[in-house]
Amino acid sequence: MRNSEDFEELERAIGYTFKTRMYLKRALTHSSYSGGKNNGSNERLEFLGDAVLQLTVSRYLFTNMTTVPEGGLTKLRASIVCENSLYNFAKKIDLGKYIYLGKGEEMTGGRERRSILADAFEAVIAAVYLDGGFDEAQAMIMRFVPDIEDIKSGKVRLGDYKTILQEIIQQNPEEKISYEVTENEDDHHHKEFSANVLLNDQVIGSGVGKSKKEAEQAAAKEAIELMGYETN
Repeated sequence: MRNSEDFEELERAIGYTFKTRMYLKRALTHSSYSGGKNNGSNERLEFLGDAVLQLTVSRYLFTNMTTVPEGGLTKLRASIVCENSLYNFAKKIDLGKYIYLGKGEEMTGGRERRSILADAFEAVIAAVYLDGGFDEAQAMIMRFVPDIEDIKSGKVRLGDYKTILQEIIQQNPEEKISYEVTENEDDHHHKEFSANVLLNDQVIGSGVGKSKKEAEQAAAKEAIELMGYETN
């Protein structure tokens, strides 16, 4: 069980102190711990947190990217609020160590799973919103969103890793990217997917995940890093 010191540590990391910590506890409770999706888990909070996140980032981009058309703003927003970005935000504050997980998820690496961390981050946003209002939730979010000048200059590469890799490879039109995905099942009947990303039939990156999409993203991320590019 979490103690008050754990909550205080996380509050310092997100820059917000809760008046009602039950909101935070709910945000950190995965369905595997609560006994199901509708039994005290953080999934309803994820829904609300996503809406607050979308509005905050939309307003931020609308206000600061005044020459970018609607289509460009939509792509930028999608890049900032995608699962990979939320996962990275969560990793910055070591969110995984605070999450309440069932034994099965605990034993199979749930604290490092992208989807669990990304969803929990959204749930924490919702918890801040319910406890302190929109302004506090917005302030928390903006602690993690890249600086607008870095976005404008291209210093920060936004987008999912598959898209980023495709953009890099497109600099050489004759090159072709493809993915190979295999499905595995462990002794506990947990499915896991392995993916290779290939450049002209040569493997340039590999990754694993709990879904095909997650495995492909992990493979693309490795390929980008092996090429010498930074991933946010």
